Amino acid sequence: MRVLVTGATGFVGRALVPALQHEGHRVVVFARSARRARARLGADIEAVDPTAGSDALTTALRGCDAVINLAGEPIAGKRWTAARRTALRNSRIAATRDLVQALSRMAVKPRVLVSASAVGFYGNRGNEVLDERAQPGTGFLAELCVEWEAAAMAATALGMRVVLPRIGVVLGRDGGALAKMLPPFSLGLGGPMGSGQQYLPWIHLHDLVRVIVSALSDDRIEGPVNAVAPEAVINREFGTALGRALRRPAVLPVPAFALRLAMGEAAAVLLDGQRVAPALLARLGFPFAYPTLDSALTDIVGGIEVRLGPVTEPIDAHGSDIGRQYLDQRRPIYELRTTTMVNAPVAETFEFFSKADNLGLITPSSMGFLITKQPAAIAENVLIDYRVRVNGLPINWRTRIVTWRPGERFVDFQEKGPYRAWWHEHTFYERGDRTLMEDRVCYAPPMGPLGRVANTFFIKAVLRQIFRYRADVIALRFGRR
Repeated sequence: MRVLVTGATGFVGRALVPALQHEGHRVVVFARSARRARARLGADIEAVDPTAGSDALTTALRGCDAVINLAGEPIAGKRWTAARRTALRNSRIAATRDLVQALSRMAVKPRVLVSASAVGFYGNRGNEVLDERAQPGTGFLAELCVEWEAAAMAATALGMRVVLPRIGVVLGRDGGALAKMLPPFSLGLGGPMGSGQQYLPWIHLHDLVRVIVSALSDDRIEGPVNAVAPEAVINREFGTALGRALRRPAVLPVPAFALRLAMGEAAAVLLDGQRVAPALLARLGFPFAYPTLDSALTDIVGGIEVRLGPVTEPIDAHGSDIGRQYLDQRRPIYELRTTTMVNAPVAETFEFFSKADNLGLITPSSMGFLITKQPAAIAENVLIDYRVRVNGLPINWRTRIVTWRPGERFVDFQEKGPYRAWWHEHTFYERGDRTLMEDRVCYAPPMGPLGRVANTFFIKAVLRQIFRYRADVIALRFGRR
């Protein structure tokens, strides 16, 4: 299918796009900045932004078989002032109405619209078990979701199948609720919010992506569908499970009055509860990869093995004089090693990693990766300039490709950037119709002894985050086996 995605650069969209590509779909992204969309989502998308003309949305929709609407300002994190409420409504209700209006102008319309909603539809419902037939609740969030869904359901009058995933708290790396929860919990400062007795419907990011992808082709999925995991937990149980995954205590409560003082009415996101059941998905036998909270958190907190320590073996310059000179002058002292099994042949795997635009796709979005000077093609001695953020600080980085052996290996080093030395070897091995990819990064932080302290307490954690995120994207893009 040719699939249009709105909100594709958000937390869910960044995981959804490679999963759609794995299924063979062609992805068109409608985003505020086509350049940033390509920087974050890789080389193989088509990006259209509102500056493409007065009827840019209609242009983006042309030839599409399906539409996935994920657009919307984040609900949590800011007080719900009058201006904020307007922004939340416009980014969901008004944007969805505009989308359906554009669909109505299409001579040949897509067959299906998957338009996001949220479990906030049900309001604060205590212990009541809520399936898709449950009535909406009360309060701002419930009212917002009711109007949001109604705007999307207008597409049924156009002959389209409409799917409304009512999404719970999405758990994954590099965003979502866990991005704010992990720092205090990692320090042993986490615990229940409010009474801790409110139900917290949740779903692993990869399971949510599979629900959305399934909805494109499964005609049995129509109307509202509770996109939550089958295991129901209360907030206190969630905190205990997260502490267990991190091997930290999680007993420090956050009083309800403190949340309301800090967030105002927006504290309802944390204090209200819904015991939501994925009834439709259960009837269809949907195979959750992460049906329990422990399995989801273990995957997110853990992930592939990333081994970090001192350099223990000589570094091979692979016959490159410039590489040998770099290593002699910079002298890396630490190394990172990891292996990833890619569910694709060597040629396909190497082609993916040989596209500079795909660097942004496999880099955590929080790092704001953006290529500022890109070569026409990758080859030995080619330079790539890009910009990243580390803890919010912008950093300019120049990479030089020093070895380039298609289908076997390539090596790059940091010519300009924050490290005293950074040497990255990528080696590819054929394993039947799959590829074993080995990474070895040899590096030296700046600032001598201070850099070594930073490596212990900061750099190693950042590197684990980057390579585990990359493994997630690879699994979504090429599938698991």
